[in-house]
Formats: sequence, structure tokens, C-alpha cells
Amino acid sequence: MNLQVAPSSARTLARRAYQRLRRDIVHGQLAAGSKLKLEALVQQYDIGMSPLREALARLVGDQLVKTEDQRGFWVAPLSLDELDDISRVRNLIETEALRVSIERGGAEWEQRLRTAFEALSEIEKDVTELAPALPQQTLDAWEERNHEFHTTLISACDSPWLIKLQELLYHQAERYRRVSLSASRGKRFVHDEHQAIFEAAVDRNALRACRLTQDHLMRTYDEVRKAMAALEAA
Repeated sequence: MNLQVAPSSARTLARRAYQRLRRDIVHGQLAAGSKLKLEALVQQYDIGMSPLREALARLVGDQLVKTEDQRGFWVAPLSLDELDDISRVRNLIETEALRVSIERGGAEWEQRLRTAFEALSEIEKDVTELAPALPQQTLDAWEERNHEFHTTLISACDSPWLIKLQELLYHQAERYRRVSLSASRGKRFVHDEHQAIFEAAVDRNALRACRLTQDHLMRTYDEVRKAMAALEAA
């Protein structure tokens, strides 16, 4: 008897493969610029070739994987030029989405934002810098809650495209943040920056919240760029 995987099951397998591969690329476990050998990935992720190819196609769309003339797949490389571009575009997208979200967000959005900020505060109030000395579990937990906070801030903007673009750019920026952690970075009170953004948002001061967000993103960009430049020089 010829058994076939149900379409819904195939989609689930492809989605899981996509999520695992994306996480490993963003976290640097699949090195930037490295060749993705399909047979090895099938074994490593215990998945069939068809859902693997579907997952890789999605990652190409996310600009996390590159392909060229049927010659295979590579993890997208990292470069200072790309970092500059990502930071500039993310700033434009995130501040516009935040402005609209503050204008349109209701009580339910505000409550979700409070919850996200409180969860982030629990882990970062005593952390002045993100550095390799911190346990990996702490770094991962901070990244997850930081992502939730920034995502919730813009979640009431009522624009699927703005939300999708912010998500894509967030994970692109995360790749650079994680790689740059191996270089020396100065102390910074990130919690104070997040608190100021949160307070401006719940006060419905869109102009101030956007300016604070822009400053926050640019401080991160400046630190990461200096660290990346030091790594390239080394």
C-alpha cells in the first residue's frame, strides 16, 4: 500500500524545520557563509528532503539563506554594509509601526504591553550589559522577552506588512547582536531605555516613544557595529 503524508502533516514538518533552522542560523549555530549540505541536514534535523527544501525556500525569502543557480544553499553572510542597511530600514519601519500602534491601540493592547514589559524587566533590571559572561540560558531568555516587548509595542498598528517586515528585520539584527557578543562592549542600562519607551507608549505620547525607540535602536547599532568592526579587524 502506498502511504502518503497528509498535506497538513507535511506543512507541519516544513514549519518545524523552518523554525529550527531559522533559530540555529540566528543563534550562529549554523555559521554565516557556510554551505548547507542537504543530506547532512536531513540527518541532523531528522526530517525528509521535501519539508527541508520547503523550509529552505522560506529562509531564502527571509534573506537568511542564499541560493544560486541550483548550486545549493548557503547561510547568508554577514557584512558591515548589510548591518548599516538593516539598521536604517528597521528604524524607519519600527518607528512608523509604533506611531500607528500607539494611536490605535486599546486597553487590551496596553495590558499586553504591560505584561511584556514586566516579563522583560524581571530578567534585565540587574543586567547592564549583554556579554558572553552571562549564561546562555539568560541570554536566550532575554532575547525572547525583548522580542516579545518590541513586537507587542507595534502589534496594534493594523498593518500585516509592517508587522512582517519588523519581524524579519528583528531577526536579521539579532544575528549581528549575537555574533558581536564575543567582542568587548561597554556597559549600558538597557532596562532604563525600555522603561522610558514603555512609559511614553502607555502615556500615548507617540512622538516621544518614537524618538526614544530611534535612540534605543541606534545605540544598539553603534555598539554592534563597533564590535563587528573589531571582529573583522581581528
